Amino acid sequence: MKSSKYLNPDLLSKLQNLSIKAKYVVEGFMIGLHKSPYHGFSVEFSEHRPYGFGDEVRHIDWKLWSKTDKYYVKQFEEETNLKAHIILDQSKSMDYGSSNDTKFEYAKLLAASFAYILIKQQDAVGLALFDEKINQLIPPRSVPSHLNILLSHMESAEPGSQTNIAKALHHSAEGINKRGLVIVISDLMDDIHNTINGLRHLRHKGHEVIVFHILDQDELSFDFNQRIKFIDKETGETITTDPSHIKKEYVAHFKKHCDALKLGCGHNRIEYVQLLSNQSLDTALAELLLKRKNY
Repeated sequence: MKSSKYLNPDLLSKLQNLSIKAKYVVEGFMIGLHKSPYHGFSVEFSEHRPYGFGDEVRHIDWKLWSKTDKYYVKQFEEETNLKAHIILDQSKSMDYGSSNDTKFEYAKLLAASFAYILIKQQDAVGLALFDEKINQLIPPRSVPSHLNILLSHMESAEPGSQTNIAKALHHSAEGINKRGLVIVISDLMDDIHNTINGLRHLRHKGHEVIVFHILDQDELSFDFNQRIKFIDKETGETITTDPSHIKKEYVAHFKKHCDALKLGCGHNRIEYVQLLSNQSLDTALAELLLKRKNY
């Protein structure tokens, strides 16, 4: 694997032993604990599942049909491997940062870390980059060389235009055929109702969904101490004001926004994780995966 600025050795050393468990995916199988490393050649029988359109007739278990009068196909070990899809927001609002890195740089590091973990445990991972539309779509693969492709696209990606999260989510829900893990990484600066509907569409399709809400500390605390000009990065709209005049109302409104997103995710059994762009990423990942391990 070639070196990448998004996967420095110190971070990798802390991520190497992490594993991701996906809930509600592939009939409850534990993902990432594979008996055979040879994907595409594994023929170890795993379980039965109902016959579906597109399945090969030769995989129907006729003995089971004679007992149940229902069609089932034999599912093999390779079919239980996780397919993960990272949906990464590259809209212009992600191009803000009060510290060393912008939200977008932090989000790319998070995406790269997940890609590394997934491919290391021989699961397939794909990537979609979006702003007001999906700009790049890389299908999931599990071969080690695929990581270089994902990292190359992440490294060359730049913040784009305005946000349309719902459009990207609905497009993904319709385009992903096999149930898997969908990781959404965004600042969620869009209409809450439309965003939750898009996330619900993914859950309706049977995917497990994790939403990483990436924020800058300024967006939460609004700690500006002098008269300042605010510029909407996506629309160009400006306002000049004394922050002390609007801080209380802003903080309350933004908290309401975040609470509504968290509540909407909870109602749809979607895991919501809020991360600040100045937060230690490896620690955040470790805490999240430890929590998921206990589910």
